[in-house]
Amino acid sequence: MAGIIEVKDQGKLRIYDADNSNYIDIVVPSTVSSNRTVTLPDASFTVPNISGITEADMFRLTADLANPGDADITANLERVDDASFAKIGTGMTENSGIFTFSSTGLYYVKFVADSFYNNDYIEVDISVSTDGTNFDLTSISNSGNTTVNGFTSMVCECFINVTNTSNFKVKFSTVSMTAATLRGNTAHNETHFTFIKLGNSQ
Repeated sequence: MAGIIEVKDQGKLRIYDADNSNYIDIVVPSTVSSNRTVTLPDASFTVPNISGITEADMFRLTADLANPGDADITANLERVDDASFAKIGTGMTENSGIFTFSSTGLYYVKFVADSFYNNDYIEVDISVSTDGTNFDLTSISNSGNTTVNGFTSMVCECFINVTNTSNFKVKFSTVSMTAATLRGNTAHNETHFTFIKLGNSQ
């Protein structure tokens, strides 16, 4: 059929799935400043998910952790609760330092460790489990000095392609912190953890 199909009064173009149980509506805004044309490419393709970020969350260490040595961070963790904070989506679930994801997707995970060290080499790690039990070291950051005391911030980050919310988990650890303090505070971010879902799992 040649010509133009018109749907007026902000009507919807509705297309059903194979068994007619669900549909997708194509709708224009209530006001359009000028006429627009959407031209499809001469190729087979799948429209990408353009809904934006659907999950973003942040946790922090609420109190100093003195001389943790080689250990997972398992306590004194809270979701950031400053008056200016808000998460997007369901957010992460934390249990004894093990974080699980609320939905599948490709996640950006960042660990910022604020530390005071006493003549010590220090390291922080991110480890990921894809089977719910065994953890693989995915990112490290280290600092320290053998002659002086000082403050430092270390950052490690990674992408995690979460394809299963039951098995994929992430945890954070310290290494060689036998004469150092991992700094935490319940009133503001010192040592903290960021989780952002960038898109669908790959």
